[in-house]
Amino acid sequence: MFMEATEEMAMADKSTFAPDEWTTLLESVMATGLAVTAAEPSGLWGLLQESFASGKLLANAKMDTGSNPLIKAVVDDFATSEGRAASRDGLKEKLGGKKAADVKNACIQILGKVDGILSAKAPGDAAAFKNWLRQISQSVAEASTEGGFLGIGGVTVSDVEKATIAEISSALKLPG
Repeated sequence: MFMEATEEMAMADKSTFAPDEWTTLLESVMATGLAVTAAEPSGLWGLLQESFASGKLLANAKMDTGSNPLIKAVVDDFATSEGRAASRDGLKEKLGGKKAADVKNACIQILGKVDGILSAKAPGDAAAFKNWLRQISQSVAEASTEGGFLGIGGVTVSDVEKATIAEISSALKLPG
């Protein structure tokens, strides 16, 4: 009984997951931001701002000594050429040739898989990882003003982006 409790409390890392599960976790880092971007594309400047927002949270997680160990493991692997290639190639296969609305839906499906993987393999890390993914989506949504003209008169987070963040929360089984 003591051993079971210890195993349950152990923090997950790459070795906890099958290769396809780990790839899905890597993909989720990009998928959460892509879902928001695809929901309401913001043009080239907005796309750049949203990409930088996602990257900033990755860098923050890498530098934060208090980050959840699973988040750090994913960020560390994402920092390698192999990790980026696995994520990029997996997303390219899943998203290639899709229209923006279909990209958003496919990304949200990936996030639903993440919930299942974390619930089964890393319940002790699930809440922190899923909340981090939602934080990425929120940061991406806030990165670029939507509507208006040249950024004037727009809103920070549009209704479409708010709805997408709610869908992301639902897929991750997080409270709204």
